Amino acid sequence: MHSMTGYGRGEASTDSVRLSVELHSVNRKHIDIALSLPRALQPIEGRIREKIQSRIARGRLNVNVNLLPSGDAACVQVIDENLAGLYAQAMRQLQQKLGLVGEISLDLILRAPGVLLTPGQDADPETVWPVLEEALHAALQSLLAMRQTEGSALASDLSMRLVSLQQCAECIEARAPNVTQRYRTQLLERLRTAEIEIALTDERLLRELALFADRSDISEELTRLRSHFAQMEKLLQQEGSVGRTLEFLTQEIAREFNTLGVKSNDSQISHWVVEGKAELEKIREQIQNIE
Repeated sequence: MHSMTGYGRGEASTDSVRLSVELHSVNRKHIDIALSLPRALQPIEGRIREKIQSRIARGRLNVNVNLLPSGDAACVQVIDENLAGLYAQAMRQLQQKLGLVGEISLDLILRAPGVLLTPGQDADPETVWPVLEEALHAALQSLLAMRQTEGSALASDLSMRLVSLQQCAECIEARAPNVTQRYRTQLLERLRTAEIEIALTDERLLRELALFADRSDISEELTRLRSHFAQMEKLLQQEGSVGRTLEFLTQEIAREFNTLGVKSNDSQISHWVVEGKAELEKIREQIQNIE
């Protein structure tokens, strides 16, 4: 089980170029990749996304790819003369159109985006891809290791909270069989207080007790809870993306506890229901961090 929060970094290089990849991931219901990479590498953006999505199922990822020169090339810069010429031509045309005066200097043109390049920024993406793939793989490995470590901590915390939920359900199950008997005793006491004489075999009394027993029967809810608990316990020990399934199970457990609260008609059971729902809310918050 993995958390959706983590950080990873990877580097790879050749004699002429060096690549670094940084990955930051946070919680998100679906996969969402925000990718920042040099213009020269934009043609292979799809490959980068595909490789990330093959390893990551959920979360928002901020991906920064830096392309840097390596070795002696780091001391040299290159001018894109064709692009510089296009900038100069466009500036002169705009100057004539607007009737402006002034000198279009070399410094102005060099400061235009993409004119002055560090070697590697105009690199062939196909040539760079194997190096980028290596750096991306290293970054993903680092990210996944951190996500797994945090995921293990989350699994331990959720396992303890699941035990608390199971204890609440066990307490409710142990008390449930006596609820009807306690209601019968309370009902007879109220009738005596009101000085209403009624035989224990009176059909009206028996019908009222039968209806109450049917309304307060929570055996089905408890059976479903046991099933949900077992599934959740199994998921907490699994690898891969289990967050959505855990979210669904949490919703179903909440539904059963709500029904127990409505049906119970018993103050002690109501107390355990509230206690269980409070623990369940903490579980729900933690599950938001799970991939």
